[in-house]
Amino acid sequence: MSLAPRAVLVHRTTEYEELLARHGTHGQASFVLAGRGRSIEEVAERHRRTVRALSEVAAAVPLRWRRSRVERADLDRFLFGPEDVVLVVGQDGLVANVAKYLSGQPVVGIDTDPGRNPGVLVRHRARDTRALCEAAVSPGAGVDALTMTEAVADDTQRLLALNEIYLGSAGHQTARYRIGPDGSEAAGEAQASSGVLVGTGTGSTGWLRSLWLERGSGIRLPAPSDRRLVWFVREAWPSPATNTSMVAGQLGARDGLRLTVESDRMVVFGDGMESDALELTWGQSVRIGVSDNSLRLVV
Repeated sequence: MSLAPRAVLVHRTTEYEELLARHGTHGQASFVLAGRGRSIEEVAERHRRTVRALSEVAAAVPLRWRRSRVERADLDRFLFGPEDVVLVVGQDGLVANVAKYLSGQPVVGIDTDPGRNPGVLVRHRARDTRALCEAAVSPGAGVDALTMTEAVADDTQRLLALNEIYLGSAGHQTARYRIGPDGSEAAGEAQASSGVLVGTGTGSTGWLRSLWLERGSGIRLPAPSDRRLVWFVREAWPSPATNTSMVAGQLGARDGLRLTVESDRMVVFGDGMESDALELTWGQSVRIGVSDNSLRLVV
C-alpha cells in the first residue's frame, strides 16, 4: 500500500514573536517601541494574520493525509520525503529558503499578508488550501518549473539556491580568488572584490536586479523558467596583482563559472541563508551553474 501524501507546513517566526523573545512580554516590547516612536500594534496585527492563516491552512489539509510542520530555522535539519506536498505559509522569501532542501516535491505558496508581500512565489490564499492540496497530487498537476542554480566544490560539497548564490568573504569584506569559465585550461583572472553573485530568473527581482540596475547592464535578465543565469562581481578592485575585466556575464544551461579561492576562507551561501553555507579554504575551487533540480511551484 502506498503512503498517503504528507503535508509539510513551512513557516517562520513572526516579528512579534521575535520581539517577545527579546523583551519578554507584550507590555515590555510595547514600552520599548513606544520609546522609539513606534507602535507594537502593527506588528501584532501582522502576527495575528499569520496565526489565522496557519490555522486555516492546517485545518484544510485533507483528513487522510499525514502532516508535519517545520520552522524556517530548522529546515537544514528536516528530512523531506518523496510523498510530501510542501505548504509554504508566509512571504515569497520563505519559498526560496525551502527550495534548496527539496528534490521535486510540489510547493504551494500561501500568502499570509496580501498587499504587503509581492506574491511572486506565494500566489495563493489560505482559503484555497484544500483544492491546492488535491491539485498538487493529481496527474498532470499545473506547476511552474523554476530554474535553480547550484555550486559544487572540488571536495563534493554542494549547495542549491532558487534566487542567487553568493561567494565571498563571510564578513562581506575583500575576497581574493581567480575566476573564469569552467573547463578552461587557463587559471582564470585574479580578482579582489566584495564577492560574486550568480542568480536565476526568480532572483532577477531582488538582489541581482539591484546590481543590474546599478551597472546599467545591457545583459537581458532571465525569466524564472529560463535555463540561464546571470552573474556579477561586486566592487572588483584593480591593483598590480588583480584585474577587473571579468565582472559580469551569463551562463547557459551547460555553462559553468569556476572560482578558485586565494583567501584564507570564503563562504558560499544561497538565498540569504548564511547559517547554511559551504566553507572553502585557500586553493579550493567551486563551480557554479544551472542545476538539474527545479522548484515545482503549484500554479
